[in-house]
Amino acid sequence: MKLLTYKTQDTEPRLGFIHNNQVIDMEDFGEISNFPLPNDMLELIDMGFEIIPEITEMIDETPENFFEEIAYEMNEVTILAPIEKPRKNIIGIGLNYTEHVAESARTLDTTGKLPTKPIIFSKPPTTVTATNTEIIKNTKLTSQLDWECELAVIISKKGKYVPKSEALDYVFGYTVINDISARDCRREGQWIVSKGQDTFAPMGPVIVTKDEIENPHNLNLSLKVNGVEKQNSNTKLMLFNINDLIEDLSTVFTLEAGDIIATGTPAGVGAGRDPQEWMYDGDVVEATVEGIGTIVNTIKEI
Repeated sequence: MKLLTYKTQDTEPRLGFIHNNQVIDMEDFGEISNFPLPNDMLELIDMGFEIIPEITEMIDETPENFFEEIAYEMNEVTILAPIEKPRKNIIGIGLNYTEHVAESARTLDTTGKLPTKPIIFSKPPTTVTATNTEIIKNTKLTSQLDWECELAVIISKKGKYVPKSEALDYVFGYTVINDISARDCRREGQWIVSKGQDTFAPMGPVIVTKDEIENPHNLNLSLKVNGVEKQNSNTKLMLFNINDLIEDLSTVFTLEAGDIIATGTPAGVGAGRDPQEWMYDGDVVEATVEGIGTIVNTIKEI
């Protein structure tokens, strides 16, 4: 199931799903199905992944004409970030692709050694923005704005000391994140100023539930700036896969429903190029993950 948060000219943000290339309102679908359903993504995730097969079965059993009054055409809605206001910081994973480790060592303050454990950082909830919005480049803070296309994992339930063999049981679904980074804002090896500025986590356009992703460790991911491809790789090249990450993270701290893990970016970032490349006012950046979709954002200098 492809889930999204959306609004129209007449509504506040609402929860929906894609059906026959239309947006179906989740709460309204619950009403016509006599099965109460929430109007918020986090509330749905709190119900547990088990609710998804039930909803899918109800959709399959619902006559098509029942959808007409609760459906919107895609061009009638504004797609928002699927989780507009995460409860906690987004969990970021650094240097999780071999070639990105190498390119970072050439130009940034990293050693070039392959990490033996995941490198963890975080991005505040205020970094989240949607597709078709502006990424704010504060020129008082940075002149080196960079891109990082990533697969993001949405956690479905509370987990502590999760063994990697059971890790995917704790996944609700997947989305796309562009881990925007201000390379000249790193402070003594600390990354949060570089990665934690407002609008530095474009996310979306949807959450695809895990039952629709046959293998999250074999997804193509790519990124373009002004139509020119900069990144093109596959999640099979992650140093620490999703199972590894959930096992490690849940050992460090408790994972909870709605937590977001950005699993790292492959090679091709601007900082790793010769000469280095950065994003400027008006640049358009597109991040794509196979089976999920593309998020498009425009740089706005202030």
